[in-house]
Amino acid sequence: MIRAILSGCGGQMGRVITNMCADDPEIEIVAGVDVNPVDAAYPVYRSFPEIKEEADVLIDFSSSSALEGLLAYCTAKRVPAVVCSTGHSDEQIASMKKAADLIPIFRSGNMSLGINLLCDLIKQSAAVLGLDFDVEIVEKHHNRKIDAPSGTAYMLAEAAEKGLQKDMKYVYDRHSVRERRNSGQIGISSVRGGSIPGEHSVIFAGKDEVIEFKHTIYSREVFAVGAIRAAKYLATKTAPGMYDMGDVIANN
Repeated sequence: MIRAILSGCGGQMGRVITNMCADDPEIEIVAGVDVNPVDAAYPVYRSFPEIKEEADVLIDFSSSSALEGLLAYCTAKRVPAVVCSTGHSDEQIASMKKAADLIPIFRSGNMSLGINLLCDLIKQSAAVLGLDFDVEIVEKHHNRKIDAPSGTAYMLAEAAEKGLQKDMKYVYDRHSVRERRNSGQIGISSVRGGSIPGEHSVIFAGKDEVIEFKHTIYSREVFAVGAIRAAKYLATKTAPGMYDMGDVIANN
């Protein structure tokens, strides 16, 4: 059985993953980390250095502020890390890549298998449609989400950029841009409200026709399924490096 540490175990996603792992004979949570008190069937620590249990993989659904301690622990203990939290700075992403010289690290802006398949479709579509079509991304999330735009919106924008084979400028705030839209831009808009788990739309707008791709999440269990699947995959890896959902999908 795979032994996992769950960072952010007291959060909404942490509780979902806890419940799913309890019913999964292939993986067990042996310890959790959370800054707040958590009632759980496993030991919960406030910081990584306190952890006493041995583990095969760490799943992180906390926040970007926990990354430094997480990487220090995982590199010291040689524990692979599945980083599911988003909103990381460029410096933090660089830290993950540096840690990946020592251990396997999985990172994805969205743990949904559907979103990762959508990224492939967006890349292919952008390659075919080219700069004759303007790309706009609209993402919607619940009112408790802190980072905006979402990590998923960036994933989709990067997929379109790869398909276009051109460096694009991301525009987030058009009301302050008093100029005509040009073809070198990708627009990204964020909506926050209620309990929306997650909705992403990618619009390709051309002359006299519009193509729209849309992905909607109705339950956070979708993210948990992806995270647990990634943890099982990464626990078998001994080679350091950066991994993503494409690797997990290709492995099945």
